[in-house]
Amino acid sequence: MESLKSLLLLLLSFLVFTLVIAEDVNGEKRVLVLKHSDVHGEVGGHSRRCSPSHKSKSSNTGTQNGAITTLEMRHQGRRYHHLNPSQQLLSDEARAQSIQSRAPATAEESAQVPLTSGVKLQTLNYVVTIELAAKKRTLIVDTGSDLTWIQCKPCSYCYSQQDPLFDPTLSPSYHPIPCSSPTCTTLPFSPSSSCATPSSTCAYALSYGDGSYTRGDLARDTLTIANATAEGFVFGCGRSNRGLFGGASGLVGLGRSSLSLVSQTSARFGGVFSYCLPSKAYDSSGSLTLGADYSVFRNETQLMFTRMVLNPRVRSFYMLNMTGMRVGGVGIAVASEGGVLIDSGTVISRLPPSVYRAVRGEFLRQFSAYPVAPGFSILDTCFNLTRYDEVNVPTLRMRFEGDVEVRVDVSGVFYFVKRDASQVCLALARLAYEDDLGIIGNYQQKNLRVVYDTKQSVVGFAEENCSYS
Repeated sequence: MESLKSLLLLLLSFLVFTLVIAEDVNGEKRVLVLKHSDVHGEVGGHSRRCSPSHKSKSSNTGTQNGAITTLEMRHQGRRYHHLNPSQQLLSDEARAQSIQSRAPATAEESAQVPLTSGVKLQTLNYVVTIELAAKKRTLIVDTGSDLTWIQCKPCSYCYSQQDPLFDPTLSPSYHPIPCSSPTCTTLPFSPSSSCATPSSTCAYALSYGDGSYTRGDLARDTLTIANATAEGFVFGCGRSNRGLFGGASGLVGLGRSSLSLVSQTSARFGGVFSYCLPSKAYDSSGSLTLGADYSVFRNETQLMFTRMVLNPRVRSFYMLNMTGMRVGGVGIAVASEGGVLIDSGTVISRLPPSVYRAVRGEFLRQFSAYPVAPGFSILDTCFNLTRYDEVNVPTLRMRFEGDVEVRVDVSGVFYFVKRDASQVCLALARLAYEDDLGIIGNYQQKNLRVVYDTKQSVVGFAEENCSYS
């Protein structure tokens, strides 16, 4: 375990870059500013305009119409618990492979809570803080899961978490769900052997693609998110939990089944939720919003909606019909049979082999002025940018049914493996087979308002600066 902990100490040294959009443009190339500073120096983040003083050590031209967007990497000098980036990406790959094997509402009420990067908790996913039984819990946000669960006492095995373990005996509103309950009898992930008698407590067992799992009892208690309270909320009281959940207390399930947070609160919020994922790892937060009150959004472009696609292999997932991609203005056709999955719990987006080859080839053609570097884990397109103060980055765009086009934020184009920019990788990965499900991961969803309307069966996108503080 000590060797694992020492490996886990690495990620923050690779995620110390604070990504700041300084100028918004419509061009097909953007300038990436690389500030190589002393890693022990304390550096704060702020936005700025591009100025003539920021020049390349090795000059490269190619911006269009003189309009650029600047992404600035600022190195944090503070010490945090670190993560091993290779382990995290391999875990992300396992989740993506597991997915393959499983292969506007009228309500105006809303509840909004801050949503932040989970890096401080040793996870590349995003987290929110909610209350269960009047106690605050920090949970991973996952649109690819249905059941909300937390670690509970007594625990046969619980990983280390930031918050105290939930003790059901201290909550007067806690009620275990018996095996005779319809909630239990229709549960797809309840081991039948656990129900010795109808009065026995309903047990659940969930496994995730990266080998993580949670097992425990199904129960009800009072959940509070922002100013909204849901009494009798069904959740999992985890008694045995293992995996890469970092220091979070558990997970919030935002999938499409009847047990998800979205479904259980649909009478109040109309089956609508949205999020805005911040690009910064520290000192900023985006938001998770329940309800269709769009006035609370801060989107900079108009919301554009595309329909959800029903895939019988993965009914509880949110699937979209992707029709194409663009790299620096060059179009690439995409035939997404069965749809692509949009998922907050997967980090890196996955593309079918033919699409990935086309996107990779066009990106390499437009980025050919820069030296290549060895691949890293699941990322095979990497560059050595140590010689440069700034580089011209081709714009990535995704197109969906209904002429909906989504621009990937510049912070979601590259994955920085090394802090000195000697290994900077295109943040996309290739699927094993053409008929595998494509996945849009959270890395490519940063600085977007993504709206899920389960009643109208649509997903909406708009650009939004998600770093609110």
